[in-house]
Amino acid sequence: MKPDNETVREWGGKRYHSLNYFLREIFGHKVFKISLDAGFTCPNRDGTLSTGGCLFCSAAGAGDFAGNRGDSISQQFAEVTATMHKKWHDGKYIAYFQAFTNTYAPVSVLRELYYKALQQPGVVGLAIATRPDCLNTQVLDLLEEIKAQTYMWVELGLQTIHKKTADYMNLHYNCNDFQMALNNLRSRNIPVVAHIILGLPGESHVEMHQTGEWLAKRSIQGLKIHLLHLMKNSQLALEYKNRPFHFLTQNEYVDMVIDCLEILSPDVVIHRLTGDSPRDLLVGPAWSLNKWETLNYIDQRLLERNTWQGKYYNTRITAL
Repeated sequence: MKPDNETVREWGGKRYHSLNYFLREIFGHKVFKISLDAGFTCPNRDGTLSTGGCLFCSAAGAGDFAGNRGDSISQQFAEVTATMHKKWHDGKYIAYFQAFTNTYAPVSVLRELYYKALQQPGVVGLAIATRPDCLNTQVLDLLEEIKAQTYMWVELGLQTIHKKTADYMNLHYNCNDFQMALNNLRSRNIPVVAHIILGLPGESHVEMHQTGEWLAKRSIQGLKIHLLHLMKNSQLALEYKNRPFHFLTQNEYVDMVIDCLEILSPDVVIHRLTGDSPRDLLVGPAWSLNKWETLNYIDQRLLERNTWQGKYYNTRITAL
């Protein structure tokens, strides 16, 4: 495959369009995401669709580093920002509704919680993580209302485009549901950050790349690439105990991440290139505990492969 442009692209010294770079360009200073647990549940847990949740999801609903579920938004915000300021002394905040499904409640409840977060000192925007099947018209209206007042994006879990994997992982949604949610959000000019997981059981490198290719043709504004972390107390950990499966090696993961970056639009903001898990909850892969080593290795491999985000992106699609 011949690239359209051989000129190396960099964003603040990185060969991918990092969230840190993007937010500094918008706000002119460091911006932190403050992860919150607003006490929501999920239709995949409360019996509406299922009771077990997605097999890979942790007991904390992917909010293992969020605030204390039992505390108010104000309390969580104060505690998390205090922890942040031990490392960084200055900055503004994006209030990040992370744990479970953060549009799965009556609109009156959502409105109160979202606006409470926006009222916290130093908050310059909102990020809301949800499922593609939890965005009814009333919720979309509320999101559009908030988007008119502040900086905001919505995070949608795609994870994979492959039905066999989605069924095995008990997602109870598919890429068509994702496409519908994406269309509805983009029609209201709401930025969308997609999530995918590399290393899901049974998926080949070709299948993982196909998910990346599918997303590269969609009107997304951001992407989170997750490594499959197998965590204790997840449904998938029970599956693994009975039927062990292959964990991606660090080399496999890093090269697959770069394969995805190469075909992605340079305009898409990379919100995450790997993930992390609480050390005491991780089943595997063990190498993932050192997140910074993995991120540094991605930088190294981008140089070694003489590549960058968007090197092979040659079809600009503004809306699908």
